[in-house]
Amino acid sequence: MKIVIKIGGAALEDKSTLHKCAHAVVELARDGHRIAVVHGGGTALTRTLKLLGKESDFVNGLRITDAETRDVALMVLAGIVNKSLVAGIAAAGHPAVGLCGGDGMAFRARKKQTEGYDLGFVGEISWAEPRWIEAIWSAGGIPVMSSVALGSDGEYYNINADQMASACAVACDADALIFLTDVAGVRNAEGVVIPWLNIREVAALVEHSIVAGGMLPKLEACSHALKKGVGRVRILPAAQAEILPQFYFTKLECGTEVTA
Repeated sequence: MKIVIKIGGAALEDKSTLHKCAHAVVELARDGHRIAVVHGGGTALTRTLKLLGKESDFVNGLRITDAETRDVALMVLAGIVNKSLVAGIAAAGHPAVGLCGGDGMAFRARKKQTEGYDLGFVGEISWAEPRWIEAIWSAGGIPVMSSVALGSDGEYYNINADQMASACAVACDADALIFLTDVAGVRNAEGVVIPWLNIREVAALVEHSIVAGGMLPKLEACSHALKKGVGRVRILPAAQAEILPQFYFTKLECGTEVTA
């Protein structure tokens, strides 16, 4: 099977959680699945920007990105975060190849339009070419992609990593898209994790402000993937990444399965 795994949040900050995620990814690859990893790195980016004296502002979970912030994002996401994750997977016993969306022009971006705001160099994926991912799979590797991509204007754009993962899953005709994150799943009004969430129910959660912030682009990414033919989509806590290899064979008791 083809499985796209998005890793973000605490998994990229905490060494023990990163270790769990890397070993789960490698175990899936050893079971014969073709695994592609897409990662964020917002916490590391925010921390680096603060060191440079820049504050971060967000609109609907998306970072407003001027040219300087974009350059720092390229340095942090495609640099230290990407290579740390590649090293973690290698340490778990499997070769990984780090990419950003601009490499091989695998992912092309356009400026994201948000009513009432100019987000700057924030993009959305307009086109994706899976041949480089397929080439890495054919050579026995795991592609690890950071969420920046090139626009037709030759500029790099910061892409929300959840949406990048969704675009990757669609382009690869993936059987599953899994989000490993630092939250337990999607919660209802009472704060209880929803085990099964139909995409038709998402609008009501947004309308009543039950979900907000970073969960908004994540659920948008889930919906996009399902509508474009990805078989299964699930949000799982990265702290329990060791259960990931059981995804298709056991009824998992944690996280949220998003369904069409």
